[in-house]
Amino acid sequence: MTRFALTLEWDGRPFMGWQRQNHGPSVQQALEEAARSVTGEDVIAHAAGRTDAGVHALAMRAHVEIAKPIAPFRLMEALNARMRPHPVAVLACEAVADDWHARFSCVGRHYEYRIVNRRAPLTFEAGLAWRIAAELDADAMHRAAQVLVGLHDFTTFRSIHCQSASPVKTLDRLDVSRELDRVVVRASARSFLHHQVRSMVGCLALVGQGRWTARDVRNALEAKDRQTLGLNAPPDGLYFVRADY
Repeated sequence: MTRFALTLEWDGRPFMGWQRQNHGPSVQQALEEAARSVTGEDVIAHAAGRTDAGVHALAMRAHVEIAKPIAPFRLMEALNARMRPHPVAVLACEAVADDWHARFSCVGRHYEYRIVNRRAPLTFEAGLAWRIAAELDADAMHRAAQVLVGLHDFTTFRSIHCQSASPVKTLDRLDVSRELDRVVVRASARSFLHHQVRSMVGCLALVGQGRWTARDVRNALEAKDRQTLGLNAPPDGLYFVRADY
């Protein structure tokens, strides 16, 4: 039995997220069915993160265990061939130690949220970014974001469906920058709560529009109450960027 580490890229629009669901297609299902087609084995895939419906990945890490002798490059090529036409690609594949785990060995996760700040509707990027027509003050968003950095109880920014044992997390980085008509939010932590990044981005967008201040963000954080959340950003602009090991 060989454990293979995979690096995956996907467009989240057709999927209900990473994890298998009874009510729609998932990335995990697409990968596992492809692996079964290649090997004839019932393969279970584990990923570094469980992304929501509509969320994308640039370099998600995952692993599978396969009994059939197969070289990593051959496995990568075969999986990519079997997953067509699903918008999922295996970018890299390597054999790893039996105790390496895509989720539990991960020590850092990085996300990026893309906002297109313009009045015109999205064409090529529909479903791939969040369009906000009102002018955003990215500097104010960045300053307010620093309120959330560090060790906090993120109950306000946590989905009611979150399965994490504790709402307390350490947010290592939350940066906001403008690139022409793009406002990009970058978040890094060892782990995140369900909807945490989207909830933080939604509140920062309110700051960017002048509807909230950094004090409002702090008040929401300190309330530890989901009802005080200002806005939950849509999944369209969220990308899993990288996992650290």
